[in-house]
Amino acid sequence: MCGIWVIFGYSTESVRHCDCTFSKIRHRGPDAWRIQYDNKIHNVCIGFTRLAIVDSVYGMQPMILHMYPHLTLICNGELYNFRKLGYEYNYKYETHCDVECILQMYGAGFSIEKCVQKLDGVFAFTLIDSKRMKVYTARDPFGVRPLYRLETTSGILGLCSEGKGLVQLGTQFLNGESWTLKQFPPGHYAEYDILPSGRTKLVIEKKYYNIGDAPKFKTVVPQSDISTSDTHTMIRRLLKESIRKRLMAERRIGCLLSGGLDSSLITALLVKLAKEHNLPYKIQTFSIGMGTSPDLVAAKQVALHCGTEHHEVTFTEQDVANALDKVLRCVETCDITTVRASVGMYLVSEYVRNNTDTTVLMSGEGADELAQGYIYFRDAPDAEAAHKESLRLLQDIHLFDGQRADRTTAAHGLELRTPFLDLQFTHYYLGLPAELRQPQDGVEKHLLRAAFDNEDLLPRNILWRHKEAFSDGVTSIRKSLFQVIQEIVEYRIPDEALEQAKQKYAHLSPTTKESLYYRQMFDSEFPKQAKFLTPYYWMPKWSEVEDPSARFLNTYAANTEL
Repeated sequence: MCGIWVIFGYSTESVRHCDCTFSKIRHRGPDAWRIQYDNKIHNVCIGFTRLAIVDSVYGMQPMILHMYPHLTLICNGELYNFRKLGYEYNYKYETHCDVECILQMYGAGFSIEKCVQKLDGVFAFTLIDSKRMKVYTARDPFGVRPLYRLETTSGILGLCSEGKGLVQLGTQFLNGESWTLKQFPPGHYAEYDILPSGRTKLVIEKKYYNIGDAPKFKTVVPQSDISTSDTHTMIRRLLKESIRKRLMAERRIGCLLSGGLDSSLITALLVKLAKEHNLPYKIQTFSIGMGTSPDLVAAKQVALHCGTEHHEVTFTEQDVANALDKVLRCVETCDITTVRASVGMYLVSEYVRNNTDTTVLMSGEGADELAQGYIYFRDAPDAEAAHKESLRLLQDIHLFDGQRADRTTAAHGLELRTPFLDLQFTHYYLGLPAELRQPQDGVEKHLLRAAFDNEDLLPRNILWRHKEAFSDGVTSIRKSLFQVIQEIVEYRIPDEALEQAKQKYAHLSPTTKESLYYRQMFDSEFPKQAKFLTPYYWMPKWSEVEDPSARFLNTYAANTEL
């Protein structure tokens, strides 16, 4: 996990005075940082912040190889098949850093489209070719690694891992020039010409991957081994291999453990693989909760069953009040569900950073979108409608759960890995008959649960535990986190401000003091950018509820005893 930042076409003399923009993302790379000017191209400034995970000696960026001195790369990513690519194409790597394979492929003559299609991993990168005067940028299919783009009509281009690293450029340094700030779309690449002034002209922006497509790289499990006749076996095998490839790290690996199905499966499989690979440490797990939190109870049971070094993080309502503004600045959204779920993840990440040596965290993000885990999927009118909703959620995960997971961990210099969003695993799972992937008998993610039944991987009550939203599970059955937050903001927002909110905000007009507080904080950081950075509120489908919490759904049943 790192932070990338680059600006094209803005006077380098002026850029020297706006390091305040680059400094906004230094939390993403606490180990080292560098800001430099490309002497081969006029008015190009490049910044990089590093969290050293692989090749602590030679992995610093911007990366320029002796073989290809005209190429410059900055990349925030983990490319799990870089060694395979080296063997396949006989590359002579100059470093042990996984992202070098991008330079090797492009330098050897691959098109940028073929380069990104060959990558098994998560990434957001910018590649500058000073010989051809080109710049390329690309993002992984699910947007696990973030990438923002600021553009002006005159050709100034900014690319950054977080929006906060660019917004000040637009609001303070462009002297009234029209600009837009958006997330670069996942599964896309873009090619720009670099003009003599250093400004850019878009040549092509293209989608190279559709959710559910077969990977175009050589997969860990050969496609000839894939069979739909033994679905449960294949689900177990592919998920296990997804975790195995994500063991690539020179830093300690741990796991976020809520006690729900997704994080519990990842924890149990990670512990088994750690033993197989003789990792020189015990897997640490981290759960967070308040008072009588059902998540704390379930996570403790899983940790005891799996034999992890378990850390239980508790927090109070005052902790929520103290952290709320920090969370809002961190997550870069005014979406209600995302902010609520970010509070607990921010606090547990803070604990990991301050109290342990774990740097890489695995989590269960993506399972709800992929395996139809949200409670409202029980209300889907038919299997095809549920399938389409699953695809929609995966397509937009970078705006919601993916964004939350990245920002809250990156805020504390941690790297998050998401095995459920592995391309081979998602391709297989989405290719199964839609009827198999629906909730069965009122139980969401039934297929995933059934695949691990009778395996003794988890206690049975955990494997079949009802779905509980993270922002609800960290508190208690009697009082959810959103109620705690609403009580906090009640005194921070005057009644008359809420009455005026509809006239003031045409896009996503706040209807509660909670949503208004989020919007005000968001607009103070990203003025007039809400429609670009939060295009819509996350809400359950096929229901008439006005609040996104699952506790308002008729089918909610997560308060069942463990």
